[in-house]
Amino acid sequence: MTPGNNGASTPEDDDPFGYLYADGQANGATPPSGGGGYGYPGSVNRVRAVGERKYGQQTAQGAYGQQAPTTPYGQVPQQAGHGQQNAHYAAPETVPGGAQTARTPMPGHGDGGGRGRGPNTKGLLIGAIAVVAAVVIGIAIAMTGGGGDDDKGDNQADTTPTASQSAAPTQEESKGADEPAELPKVDAKALKLGNGVTTAFDVQGAQSDGGVYVAGLNNPGASVTWTFNGIPEDGAYTVFARYSVPGQDASMTLTVNGKAFGSKLSMENYAHAAEGDFAKGWTTTYAWPTLNKGTNTITLSCGDGDSCNILLDQLSLKKGQVKR
Repeated sequence: MTPGNNGASTPEDDDPFGYLYADGQANGATPPSGGGGYGYPGSVNRVRAVGERKYGQQTAQGAYGQQAPTTPYGQVPQQAGHGQQNAHYAAPETVPGGAQTARTPMPGHGDGGGRGRGPNTKGLLIGAIAVVAAVVIGIAIAMTGGGGDDDKGDNQADTTPTASQSAAPTQEESKGADEPAELPKVDAKALKLGNGVTTAFDVQGAQSDGGVYVAGLNNPGASVTWTFNGIPEDGAYTVFARYSVPGQDASMTLTVNGKAFGSKLSMENYAHAAEGDFAKGWTTTYAWPTLNKGTNTITLSCGDGDSCNILLDQLSLKKGQVKR
């Protein structure tokens, strides 16, 4: 060893390809040959067969630190016979302190050559059936009333409908609280006709059943009378009269329960029909008499100074003083 050169025999300077370089050849590096190492002369040979050295023991070929026999380059080490340990391989479990290979049997399986037992599915099935049976019994008890009438609380709602709940609402109950009861209405043919008064249907436009209207009211003393009941209470009401005039205004006497109404019933030509055109003269007028609860009588007549050339269609009532 020369100063400044540590030699080629130390591991850190060992270059297996040193023989390829000029400085390596100058230091004696040679290509590999035979079973020995290669590189620089005296280089550390680390080639060692797998499993050749055991922990804390000497190798099968020599003591620790000695060179182990090697296999010629390119040859496969000879394998040991069946059941014998290969000199070039030692399993980790054969090394003292090595990995443990013994396996712990899984629960429910055999521990040797015998056949293992599976999970106890029969017990689980029996338990599931018992739970289902208990639920079915509980439902049946709840549907049949459970503990009887003694278990009912004081504030438990009674689900049985009463007679008033199941009965259909009457006509009065079906009406709104503020909706007035329907008041009487009459067609011409249902009125009581006085002397010389008749009914007809040849003029178009009447709304009575069959288009029937009252004629002949233009004679002095002629009248029609309407007697009705169903008035809910005493008070002011509105009586409507549907009529037709032939182009000229008219007025007639209105009598309520035997007493003349304060003024004549105005029957003007509100439809603006031409003279003699009854079909175009249909319109409506009204008065505000006071009626009694129950039955009442209204009479429309042609009195002294009245103009009565009209056709009368219908009479109707509404509660209160209204205009339509």
